[in-house]
Amino acid sequence: MRFWYCIARMDVRQLRYFIAVAEARNFGRAAERLHLSQPPLTRQIQALEQELGVQLFVRTPRGVDLTQAGERLLADARNITGLVGQATERAQRAGRGQVGRLDVGVYGSAMYDIVPRLLADFTAGHPAVSITLHHAQTPQQVEALRHGRVRIVFERQVPDEADIAVELVAREPIMLAINARHPLADEVVVPMEALRGQALVMQAGAASALTNVAMALCRAHGVEPAELLEVNDVLTGTMLVATMPVMCLVPASISRVQLPNVVYRPIRSRIDASMELHCFYLRDDRSPLLAAMLATIRQHRHTDQPAPSRSSKARLRASPQR
Repeated sequence: MRFWYCIARMDVRQLRYFIAVAEARNFGRAAERLHLSQPPLTRQIQALEQELGVQLFVRTPRGVDLTQAGERLLADARNITGLVGQATERAQRAGRGQVGRLDVGVYGSAMYDIVPRLLADFTAGHPAVSITLHHAQTPQQVEALRHGRVRIVFERQVPDEADIAVELVAREPIMLAINARHPLADEVVVPMEALRGQALVMQAGAASALTNVAMALCRAHGVEPAELLEVNDVLTGTMLVATMPVMCLVPASISRVQLPNVVYRPIRSRIDASMELHCFYLRDDRSPLLAAMLATIRQHRHTDQPAPSRSSKARLRASPQR
């Protein structure tokens, strides 16, 4: 019992000195290895022996040998210094945001392309960090953020709150999801003016970021739909396009979702036809994990347009330019 009590009081540096002497079996060689002069090393070993109340070394013509107590201490000292090294490394990695758990809030069409690719980039550089995703709309995400259930949220609709910081993640073009049987499906690029008098699917609610962009595009080009079909979200709208000859303005991320009878076409517009994805987080959050994620976001921030699928590429090549 006294032996382990004394170990708890030891200086880890003393254990490292002891290991060096035990392995070298010579104070002079151990001092060279430690970049010390021999007298301070000798004093440290003597202090360690006094602390433990046992003799650790016996002198020999060639140097020193371990006593039975020294043999026992050597095995434990190696374990202790190894654990200290591991603990130091883990603490340092946690301080650099390289280990731990990151809770991420997500919602909307960016989940189908931009966010997965961004998180994949992050985990490639931080393999010891586990990511947990939480799916909810902005008001619930703000509450989760303030209660510590999530640390960062990816959304198109962002809060305007003093304690919340918002950053641009990516800007992506608007495309047209169109039923393959629709006459405009053969166009390589669809002019916005071609949507006049057509049946359009649109997300309900003026608070929708996509609806705001879609309505602005329609107004700028004098587009009055013959019929407006409202849905709760853009994925449902795209599924509706698959069932009937209608079309829907969607973020380019949705083109990753391949549904039967749905093709995606770029649009030609006289105004900016893009929408933004943002992230938001608590302004005073100093978490190394958050800092690491923000560094990844800032490194990869760009105008983001998903590549068309193979089927879309094949159709584009086959379609005549008009």
